[in-house]
Amino acid sequence: MAKTLIEITDKLAQRLKRHQFPAPVSHVYNPLIYARAMYAQYLNRFGSGTREIVLLGMNPGPWGMVQTGVPFGEVGIVKNWLKLDADVKKPINEHAKVPVRGLDCPRSEVSGARLWGWAKETYKTPKRFFKQFFVINYCPLAFLIESGRNFTPDKLPADSRKRLEEVCDSALREMIDLLKPRLVIGVGAFAEKRATIALSGLDLTIARILHPSPASPAANRGWSRQAVAQLQDIGVDLPETEPRP
Repeated sequence: MAKTLIEITDKLAQRLKRHQFPAPVSHVYNPLIYARAMYAQYLNRFGSGTREIVLLGMNPGPWGMVQTGVPFGEVGIVKNWLKLDADVKKPINEHAKVPVRGLDCPRSEVSGARLWGWAKETYKTPKRFFKQFFVINYCPLAFLIESGRNFTPDKLPADSRKRLEEVCDSALREMIDLLKPRLVIGVGAFAEKRATIALSGLDLTIARILHPSPASPAANRGWSRQAVAQLQDIGVDLPETEPRP
């Protein structure tokens, strides 16, 4: 078994290189490979030691981790709050409508801006946030269809999805074995479901908060307020602050 998060990451990336995905998927981005330097910097700076809570996302968004290599990695947050600055290369078979520009990407990922924006407002500094939390994604791959639209892994055909989940389940369990949280919180239903399956038998609690995607009508009605209420219901101790709208 791998002994560090970056070793788990590298093993996961190499295992997924062998996978092919059928239509309607036309492009697959793996930021663990082309943005490895940034992800390694994220792990080295913030991922050492154990953690009370792991927030688990589904997979990279086209204007978040696809660009920065950081889970939910909205460009402004990565540059100005997390202060990460490693090199991001180009993916193989880049889609013209989703170019990877790293920290020069002019677009903001709403999901990442909401999640990390809440962390920034609540904890003020990354050090305080990461003392309690760590953020990872279940699947490191981003899928696009020919039009350039994002295609989430839960929509893959059953056989492709099963092969993907076998690899990602194994990596998730290894990461959780290292981080040893008491809580794994899925950001959305898919992440909660995969955590429940992959982490079966471990001494921890699995829960869920609302995904911050703008595609969710509920998330557009004050995601931060709802997430804070859900975290408190789960039993997470949070600093007292007024949540963002």
